[in-house]
Amino acid sequence: MMQRTDRFCRYFLRLISRHTLLYTEMITSAAVLNGDREQLLAFDQSEHPVALQLGGSEPADMAKCARIAEEQGFDEVNMNVGCPSKRVRAGRFGACLMAEPERVAACVAAMKSAVSIPVTVKTRIGIDDQDSYEALAAFIHTVSSHACDTVIVHARKAWLTGLSPKQNRDVPPLRYDIVRRLKQDFPALTIVLNGGVTSLAQAREHLTALDGVMIGREAYHNPYMLAGADGGIFGDHGSARTRREIVEAYLPYVARELEQGTRLAHLTRHMTGLYLGQPGARAWRRGVSELATIAGASGRDLLAAATKMPAEVAQICNDAAA
Repeated sequence: MMQRTDRFCRYFLRLISRHTLLYTEMITSAAVLNGDREQLLAFDQSEHPVALQLGGSEPADMAKCARIAEEQGFDEVNMNVGCPSKRVRAGRFGACLMAEPERVAACVAAMKSAVSIPVTVKTRIGIDDQDSYEALAAFIHTVSSHACDTVIVHARKAWLTGLSPKQNRDVPPLRYDIVRRLKQDFPALTIVLNGGVTSLAQAREHLTALDGVMIGREAYHNPYMLAGADGGIFGDHGSARTRREIVEAYLPYVARELEQGTRLAHLTRHMTGLYLGQPGARAWRRGVSELATIAGASGRDLLAAATKMPAEVAQICNDAAA
């Protein structure tokens, strides 16, 4: 989800679901310690609950980053042990760390000792030829024995050589059975499934055997799927907004950010899938995308984009402008 779940995206998603736990993009420990921290870790208070996802492999650095995350107000720190990209691998973090369970455990232990907020790990079910269930179980045992009680498992292995990051999201087969077996063998752990979930109905089915479900790409490309999460998953049946209400609620935030110099394109690119599957969805995507290229365009112009849509969708947006 690199260059996807930035603070603008998270604010927008929070307007759709009040209760889902949101994650940042993966941010490296070096960036947190040496980069523009205020820019990298900025978030709006309405985003809670929100977790910081970290990439790194040095226990002392990860502990420092965890302390910074807690000071900034994040609700969780998540260590990424699942990203397969060459750049990540060159930095000695991501999925390649599945070959170094003791190092991952040391990072978790260092972070746990530094903060009071939850420290979690996101991993794959295996890498390259290290893909047996026994190897995965040994990895989970080592990491969990150092006080990590929540593991998010992407139910695909990762090929560190031969496949691109994009291919690694689709080519290795999904093995939900492996994740469910982990829960059976580690009942005291919180096991969260990731990978290939495209509907809340699927999520609910997985929740009969597992403790949680993480949805990435589908939630980004079809964000309104999360509108049913509060009622269908969390039991809050009174908080769902219509698409019209989401657009309307987003406008004050857009106005504030534009005043601070944020480009409209950064605010609108996460909105293009809002009407996915609805009449006029293509016109909405085109209108929002074109709007982002117009100098001086404002948040209210998002609603004017409705003139390029079929009547039923235009009416939704025109109602929001009234």
